[in-house]
Amino acid sequence: MVFDSFFNTIFGPLINFNILFAVIFVSFLISLIMTLVYKWMTDQHLMKSLKEDMKSHQSEIKKHKDNPQKMLELQKLAMDKNMKYMMHSMKPTLVTFIPIIIIFGWLSSSLAYVPLYPTMEFSVTLDFLPAATGSVELIAPKDLKDITVLEEQTDNKYIKAIQNNQATFKLKGNSPGEYILDFKHGDKTYSKDILITTSQQYKPILKAINDDAIKSIKVNHQDLKILNLFGWKLGWLGTYILTSIIFSMGLRKLLKLH
Repeated sequence: MVFDSFFNTIFGPLINFNILFAVIFVSFLISLIMTLVYKWMTDQHLMKSLKEDMKSHQSEIKKHKDNPQKMLELQKLAMDKNMKYMMHSMKPTLVTFIPIIIIFGWLSSSLAYVPLYPTMEFSVTLDFLPAATGSVELIAPKDLKDITVLEEQTDNKYIKAIQNNQATFKLKGNSPGEYILDFKHGDKTYSKDILITTSQQYKPILKAINDDAIKSIKVNHQDLKILNLFGWKLGWLGTYILTSIIFSMGLRKLLKLH
């Protein structure tokens, strides 16, 4: 992602300090920016007037329950006011949409999974096409001190039979660093990079291959949960949504926005 280095520079130290605090801070920052943009780009006097008109029409509709014709007229007026309100409030939403999508992309690529820490066991799964048969070999890393293969050898090779269109290898990283894992199927060799680290970082977990035998190689990271809410464990997205609702409502009330 183009903006990864930019966001990593700004928020990286905060993430490594405390992931939950980092997500709450980003949530507050985005909520503040969206609220200020909404305030600057909307006519608050008009928004207040439209809101009062819609409320008034709703009250009038209730009073004329026995008059269908009058109710239809009032409903049409209420819908017109509601449409004007929505169109006016849509402008700041469109302005902030792309930056928010970019930030969401970075959050997803940085905080969705638990990194591969030193001494942590993990697995890599190769997903094959139904027509693929035989076995796949994990070519032993050059320095077994850095990466340990937790599989038994067959004829001094790490080989797994393809079962249910998949083959999974268990490994363990011993030292921080970037490594390349090579897998051989038939006469072809496929590679997947991994990162062993002590910080909140990881390589893309999935590498698409899409040739005549193999579809993808996936490093099986654990999902990262950063907030335990009375037994309800939330990742970055759930935490962001929850806190952004609280911040947005609070800021709108504080700034008296309509």
